[in-house]
Amino acid sequence: MIRKIPAVLAAMVLATAGAAFAQTDQPLVILHTTQGDVVLRLDARHAPITTCNFLRYVQQGRYAGGSFFRTVVSETNDNPNPIDVIQAATTAGSDDPGLGPITLERTIDTGLRHSMGTISMARDGPDTATSSFFIVIRDAPALDFGGGRNPDGQGFAAFGSVLSGMEILQAIHAGPAREEQLIAPVVIDAATLASPLPAVCLP
Repeated sequence: MIRKIPAVLAAMVLATAGAAFAQTDQPLVILHTTQGDVVLRLDARHAPITTCNFLRYVQQGRYAGGSFFRTVVSETNDNPNPIDVIQAATTAGSDDPGLGPITLERTIDTGLRHSMGTISMARDGPDTATSSFFIVIRDAPALDFGGGRNPDGQGFAAFGSVLSGMEILQAIHAGPAREEQLIAPVVIDAATLASPLPAVCLP
């Protein structure tokens, strides 16, 4: 098991990130998992709809008790556009209707890309994402607009990146799985907002 980030180290990460990353349009969220803490930096400037949607679930505590339940490994993925990602969901699962679907913010519009460490929303058709999200373990251009991972070619909504804890996510990705389902899902004990709520997300 990977140790949790010590409180002092976590504080140092956030303090170091302060001026550069804790701006109102780049909120920080900490995922407290059973394998350790992961710090995310979201991008409310370029992906406001998706960022604010994710933060609604964080503020309402809906990720508490959820888990990283799925790992997709390119070497064993039979899709013609293989990817390396891990997917998480609330306790209601990946089909959680949650707070309702949101508009798809396409990467062609946001300028964001699915590079290693990117956080993005899972979806079926366009404008169907709710609460389930995934994190990219290796660069995955097939997930961008025009990529072939989804037959509709619209891509997925990237909305931030991993600031700290990538090694934890890589370990989850390498965990034993059966048909992409982790045999031992990694529980998210809590997700907390560690910086001010972006102005665009205020009521």
